[in-house]
Amino acid sequence: MSAVPRIPLLIGGELVQSKTTQWRDIVNPATQEVVAQVPFATKEELDLAVANSKEAFKTWRNASQGARMRIMLNLQKLVRDNTEALAKSISLEHGKTLPDAEGEVGRGLEVIEHACSITSLQLGEYAENAATGIDVYTLIQPLGVVAGITAFNFPIMLPCFMFPLAVAAGNTFILKPSEQDPSASLMLARLALEAGLPPGVLNVVHGGPEIANALCDHPDIKAISFIGSTHVGTEIYNRASKAGKRCQAMMGAKNHCVILPDADREVALNQLVGAAFGAAGQRCMATSVAVLVGKARDWLPDFVERAKKLKVSIGSDRDADLGPLVSPNAKKRVEGLIQQGVDEGAELLLDGRGLEVLNYEKGNFVGPTIFNNVTADMAIYREEIFGPVLSVVSVDTLEEAVEFINRNPNGNGVAVFTQDGGSARYFQNNIDVGQIGINIPIPVPVAWFSFTGSRGSKLGDSGPNGKQAINFWTQTKTVTARWSAHASGVNTTISMK
Repeated sequence: MSAVPRIPLLIGGELVQSKTTQWRDIVNPATQEVVAQVPFATKEELDLAVANSKEAFKTWRNASQGARMRIMLNLQKLVRDNTEALAKSISLEHGKTLPDAEGEVGRGLEVIEHACSITSLQLGEYAENAATGIDVYTLIQPLGVVAGITAFNFPIMLPCFMFPLAVAAGNTFILKPSEQDPSASLMLARLALEAGLPPGVLNVVHGGPEIANALCDHPDIKAISFIGSTHVGTEIYNRASKAGKRCQAMMGAKNHCVILPDADREVALNQLVGAAFGAAGQRCMATSVAVLVGKARDWLPDFVERAKKLKVSIGSDRDADLGPLVSPNAKKRVEGLIQQGVDEGAELLLDGRGLEVLNYEKGNFVGPTIFNNVTADMAIYREEIFGPVLSVVSVDTLEEAVEFINRNPNGNGVAVFTQDGGSARYFQNNIDVGQIGINIPIPVPVAWFSFTGSRGSKLGDSGPNGKQAINFWTQTKTVTARWSAHASGVNTTISMK
């Protein structure tokens, strides 16, 4: 039997085999086959990556905007041409279906395309004669060496939420992808080098909490972007902030979908099925709670029947609607929470436990699961399950729905289905959630708008993508300048008249 391949680090433009003694198996979640091993990099290897980034920054920061833009143009072409290979890598290590993985690559590509606009995004301001003979202008400059730490569920999209805009703005970047499915992220970074990024501008290190903590502590790293769980994100944010770094942390969620009785029934139910169970629920923007208002509660049996028809299979099966969970531990946790929901008195309408896929009996499969009569004190409502489990809550009015959602500590995404503009406007103005969908169940905005969030779902002032990302990855310097032929004499006041 051939040896299992070992995934390299990417340092200084070269693939480097780690000297670590700590390796982790990467397992196909549908078969439990070990497909590769990923290193937990040493502190010395991380220091080397940062040193390379710091050295590369000296010249990269002075590369013209046009040169950086052209590299992003090359990268978007390479990613587009390699969509199939990237999607296959995602599906193999993560388990999501190939169509879903291809969709993920498309959303990442959208961010790279936005980064191609850096020549118009990274513009300062200028005022001639802001005071007599004095000009004032701003410089929008890169920070230096910056870093990103990503979760397992989007190994292409989440890195794209970080490094394209960061390096396009003139920074150099250290990427630590999830150790559960790092191959696609490394492939993406190699495409960036092929597109023309100079050695050291983008480095990739693998590892667990020790490497994440080292990134937070390293004095040469100026900013850190994190996307993942609330527990880890809070630790990253606090540690990085204490070390004097700029930090953004996009964290956990409990996303609700409100369905009003005037909604288009077919559209609402079909959209809810996809949002709740797509990617086996392993999305930070997955809909995990349906709030049925008034007579919309009568649609629940129809919804259950639609969910029963979904096909669960391996990710490479293009007819599959959802694949396996990422790991046996993830499956164990999800099934444990389902049992806890039963024990706490929720009505189990559809049970996805015990599901076996022919020829893939060892897979981490959990089928669509639906609970009714869920209350806010139940574990299945309080916790982010990260599996294909939907909790259903019924209320009488839209106002009750808004109050119920606003009591939840998370504020990542929310949706409402209605054909009434007044109801939609009331919802968007009164809901305390960062990203709102109106007749759209997963309201992830296009890349030139910022990915936001509120309350327990986000730490930091700026989110990824859009204008907020440019602000996060740059610093503003304000220059006040006078160029005059003759000295104007001594002035001991602060006036510039």
